[in-house]
Amino acid sequence: LHAAVGPKMGHDEKRALRPGEEHRDPGESESSSQKLHIDLHRKYIVALQDKRNTFEYAVTEHLRMSGIYWGLTSMYLLSAVDQMKGDEIVEWLTKCQHPSGGFGGSIGHDAHMLYTLSAVQILAVIDRTDVIDYDQVASYVASLQQEDGSFWGDEWGEVDTRFSYCAYNCLSLLGRLDMINVEKGNAFVVSCMNFDGGFGCIPGAESHGGQIFCCVGALAIGNGLHHLRADDLGWWLAERQTAGGGLNGRPEKLPDVCYSWWILSALAIMRRLHWIDRGSLRQFILNAQDNVDGGIADRPGDVADVFHTFFGVCGLALLGYTQDDLDGFEGLKRVDPVYALPVDVLERMQVPVWRM
Repeated sequence: LHAAVGPKMGHDEKRALRPGEEHRDPGESESSSQKLHIDLHRKYIVALQDKRNTFEYAVTEHLRMSGIYWGLTSMYLLSAVDQMKGDEIVEWLTKCQHPSGGFGGSIGHDAHMLYTLSAVQILAVIDRTDVIDYDQVASYVASLQQEDGSFWGDEWGEVDTRFSYCAYNCLSLLGRLDMINVEKGNAFVVSCMNFDGGFGCIPGAESHGGQIFCCVGALAIGNGLHHLRADDLGWWLAERQTAGGGLNGRPEKLPDVCYSWWILSALAIMRRLHWIDRGSLRQFILNAQDNVDGGIADRPGDVADVFHTFFGVCGLALLGYTQDDLDGFEGLKRVDPVYALPVDVLERMQVPVWRM
């Protein structure tokens, strides 16, 4: 039920080899890594529903709502969402809602913008948005917008462009984007643009791949993409590809599978996916798979977790390896780069799909 989100491994921490398994260098390719192990990944995610007596489960309680979103949406993209316990998820999720309309990361936790979006995305995936009052949820989100157009994450006042994206995404899914001042919201996002074309969490903060996705995604929803310096930003994003094919989030950092989403989604929205080496990134993601127990790690050789499994699967979908593509993987569905949801979920909800 509650997806157990394992802690991210340190850069030098590796899992032990299993009996009969040979050592493989991080960037090394092997025949078994030419395929997406869809059945193993399905089993890995389904098994997380019952791993409730583990250290990892306990220490990730605060972000369980997002963990469920990662696992559930992964299963949808892998054509196996019916293997998840949808009714139990809905029952648990409704207990996380506050009278304000917002949702906490778990039962008894404060309401927050991040987990409110995850809750709405979960309900969208399993087609159960009927269990919430759209206006109540939207009123909570809208109440967090400030005079300068920025958004607080919760009542305690932290400002971050992540929250701008969450607000836009959530309200758009609910059909309530008109409850906020989009013009001011766009202006705040644009004020976070740097000399390199990238974006930080607040004005003057360092450009970062994750923040760039949030800002580009928000501007896409808010019809503000004309504010981008698209070629400068596209160059910065393309420069995140490392020698081994993987993408990093900032200069001089190690590659990480999760940036297969953060970087690619922004490039996809700007229609510049062709600016990176598609084949080498595909191989980097495939090499990060656990070929025995399933799941995808942050990089080859590390321990898999549901966070990187989700973003690895999304990355392959954005690269054009879905079941609808000529050289795609059977069973892998398309994902929308703006909403981080399966394309057919958005089509069912009549939310505009981003055309890449």
